[in-house]
Amino acid sequence: MKILVTGGLGFIGSNFCRHIITKYPDDKIINIDKIGVGANPANLKDLENEKRYRFIKEDICNSKLVNKIIKQADAVVNIAAETHVDRSITHPAAFVKNNTIGTFTILEAIRKHNDKAKLIQVSTDEIYGEIRLGSHQENDMPKPSNPYSASKAAADMFVTAYHKTYNLNVAITRCTNNYGPYQMPEKLIPKTIIRALKNLPVPIYGSGKNVRDWIYVKDHCEAIDLVLRKGESGEIYNISAGNELPNIEIVKKILDLLKKPQSLISFVEDRPGHDARYSLDSSKIRSKVGWKPKFSFEETLAATVNWYVQNESWWKSLATEKILHPTPWKLSDAD
Repeated sequence: MKILVTGGLGFIGSNFCRHIITKYPDDKIINIDKIGVGANPANLKDLENEKRYRFIKEDICNSKLVNKIIKQADAVVNIAAETHVDRSITHPAAFVKNNTIGTFTILEAIRKHNDKAKLIQVSTDEIYGEIRLGSHQENDMPKPSNPYSASKAAADMFVTAYHKTYNLNVAITRCTNNYGPYQMPEKLIPKTIIRALKNLPVPIYGSGKNVRDWIYVKDHCEAIDLVLRKGESGEIYNISAGNELPNIEIVKKILDLLKKPQSLISFVEDRPGHDARYSLDSSKIRSKVGWKPKFSFEETLAATVNWYVQNESWWKSLATEKILHPTPWKLSDAD
C-alpha cells in the first residue's frame, strides 16, 4: 500500500510514519509537511535513507501539488493540523486555513483525481466540547469551545459531507490527549518536563482540575492503522485509553518522576473557554475494529519523561521563552 501522510514531521505524524515503515515491509509512505509550527525534520531523521519513505516539503493547501500527488496514493492519512488550543485563541486564522481549508483541499483532490483512495481524517475529542458526566459517543453533536476545535469540527463536517454527496471512502478518528516522544514543548507534558528540568515554575491553568484522558502515541498510531485497514467507509471511531486525570495530577506525577519539588507548581489565570472535562466512549473501535491500548500509562509516562531527559539536543532549540510561556494565549505577534 502507498500511503500519503500529511503532517508527517509532527508529533503524531512522525510516530505514525515510523509505525508503518517498521510494521509493513511492503508499504510506502509519501510525507507532505510544510514544516510549520509543530513540525521538526529531526523527528524522522532515522528514515532519511529509507527507500520506502519520501518527503515533500509543501503546504497541503497547495491544490496543484496535492492534485498531482494524490494520484499516486492508495490511501491518505490526514494528520496535518494546527493543534495548540492556546495559539488558536491568539491566531485563529491559521487554524481555519490549515485545519479546515487544508482538509477541503485534500477532499477535492481525491474527488477529482483519485476517488478510489481511502481517507482517514485524524480528528480530536475536543470537537465534542466538554462533558461533565459520562463519555461522548460518535453520534454526539459537536460543540467546540475554541477556534482549534471549531476548525477541526468544520473539517470533519466536510469529510462526512463528501462521503454522503460523492461517496468517497472516508473514516474519521477522534482521539484523546496524546503523549510520548517528539511532542512539541508547547504541550502540557513536555512543557512541564522542560520547565521542571530548568527549575522554572510550572504553570497550571486555573485550579488544575480540568480532566483529560491520556493515550500513549503508539497506541493512537495503531488505532489509526487499524481503521485504515479495517474501518468502514463513512464511520467515525473514538479512540481513548481510559487514563482520565486532572491536569494537576499529571504535573505532580512528572515532578515526582524528576524528583523535583511540588513547590514549582504555579497557578496562573485560566485560559478562555477552558473545557472542564473530555471523555470518549471507545467501545466501537474496540468491538468493530479490534483495537485496544497495549501500553501502561504509568510506564509510558515514565518513559516519556526519560526520553526528554535524554534528548535535550532535540528540544533545546525548540523550547524558547515564547513556547514555554506560562500564559501563551496572551502573547501578541510582537512578543
